[in-house]
Amino acid sequence: MSLSDASVDVQIIGGGPVGLACAAWCLQKFPELSLHLIDRNPQNDIDIVASDTRGIALSHGSKLLLDTIQAWPSDSCVIHSVHVSHVGQFGRALMTREELDQEALGHIVRYRGIHLALRESLRQLQKKAPHFVWQHTGSDNNQDQDHSRARCIVHAEGGLFTQQDWVESGRDYQQSALVGLVEVENAQPHHAWERFTSEGPLALLPSHHGSNVLNMVWCSSPATAERLNGISDADFLHALQSTFGSRVGQFKSIRDRRLYPLGLNYRKEIVQGNEVWIGNAAQALHPVAGQGLNLGLRDAYLLAEQLSGLFSKQSHSTKSRNAIDNALHEYSISRQADRKATIGITDFLARVFTSPLTPVIAARGAALSLLQWLPPVKTGLARQMMFGRR
Repeated sequence: MSLSDASVDVQIIGGGPVGLACAAWCLQKFPELSLHLIDRNPQNDIDIVASDTRGIALSHGSKLLLDTIQAWPSDSCVIHSVHVSHVGQFGRALMTREELDQEALGHIVRYRGIHLALRESLRQLQKKAPHFVWQHTGSDNNQDQDHSRARCIVHAEGGLFTQQDWVESGRDYQQSALVGLVEVENAQPHHAWERFTSEGPLALLPSHHGSNVLNMVWCSSPATAERLNGISDADFLHALQSTFGSRVGQFKSIRDRRLYPLGLNYRKEIVQGNEVWIGNAAQALHPVAGQGLNLGLRDAYLLAEQLSGLFSKQSHSTKSRNAIDNALHEYSISRQADRKATIGITDFLARVFTSPLTPVIAARGAALSLLQWLPPVKTGLARQMMFGRR
């Protein structure tokens, strides 16, 4: 069967935040689009409400994008400033929203919150989309789905680094992230901290539980992370206090400790014929700069622009194999700069701030001081993290 005879214009595989967002933006821009979404999550929200409660960082740029489809969670926490420092070394950098003339540097949302908000947004758009089919397949996922009936296939399956069955380019950082919620004595509201240790970054971020309960992301070697995850709460708080210092006063309690292995995995080519990969299906990043979902949402938004623009043209030629291949090739070219910059910065930070080499250790402190005293460099980096590069 030729693509011109296919019964579906676009098939999106994956019902996580990136796949849902891509579907929502496609239908917002062109409600008449023939769109098929394959989602292994159940139709009702019960399991999602009871699922992943971890806080994740989203840039202010991502909020502005999600606001266009009314998919912003109601219980987000705003970040006004970020303090970056290095254990045992001089040098620090402080970034504030005032320096960038923005409402916020970023936001903390619950993963389940963003998932639920996107599902509700898509349900509302579905009411005015006569050719949209939202198929819930259950845990068997979509491996046996017939993709030949779609003119364009969007892979948004996502998954964590160790869950992905493809490895094209990247590296295993030999690190694990230990996440949890910590209660502290005196945290500055709307403030985030990132403190680099000899084994990886330690971040404390605002949470939904009050200004003195913070989301913790502590990256270290797998052996250290396993040890920290297995010790008593009292011993853990002592280790955390020794590493982080007294910037937030005493650490009083810890709960919901969980481990996630870390690595980098990315596709060199995100388009192959009439197939395209977005979000974690295209790249899985280290959390050091909190860029994974932000990059994925930019993927989804710009792909939706490209596809809705193509299929809204009411001519047979727009649905030809050449027209679709050309549109996806244009999309691939448009994403090169943003992907290269974001993957490169994230990989650089993950490696350089864990290097044991003495010259590198000395350079890290100097780099933080330089960042603080060169505002154009600092704001340029911050804008890349907030809005990406186009």
